[in-house]
Amino acid sequence: MMKSVTLAAFLAILSFSYVGTVLAQGAQVPFAGLNIGASSTVEISADSLSIDQDSGKAIFAGNVIAGIENMRLSADVVEVVYAAGTEGGTGAISGLIARGNVVFSNGIEAAEGDFADLDLEAGEIIMTGNVILTQGANALSGQSLRIDLNTGTALIEGRVQTIFQTGGSE
Repeated sequence: MMKSVTLAAFLAILSFSYVGTVLAQGAQVPFAGLNIGASSTVEISADSLSIDQDSGKAIFAGNVIAGIENMRLSADVVEVVYAAGTEGGTGAISGLIARGNVVFSNGIEAAEGDFADLDLEAGEIIMTGNVILTQGANALSGQSLRIDLNTGTALIEGRVQTIFQTGGSE
């Protein structure tokens, strides 16, 4: 026995299938093709630098701007994470932890959030807290964003909202 579908349910199903089509056509993996890794050059400027030799932490604070290859990171505070065995600021950087007004940008797209963990060794960016991703006229928001730069995959979670420009004729 076939149950009848109400008009509202039919329109809801239709709209979800349309959103899926728009998502497939409008969204691209953020920062796809970004070639960063453990051997990337990291250049940082800030208002202050605090170094703790005992813990091996280097913390940049105030108007922090970091350049990593063709990507820019800005934040209130950035902690440098050193590769194992190179604590104290004398070795290879394995990652950056950014807090407060965090923005990643490559000129084409930008991701904003409250917190970010950039793992250069794993090639992964994890952002949390009021995340907004913009790609041209398209925008996505949620509570967390995980980008795997190696596989070209991204996951946005936490009440995801989106605005896509479909490129229709005017």
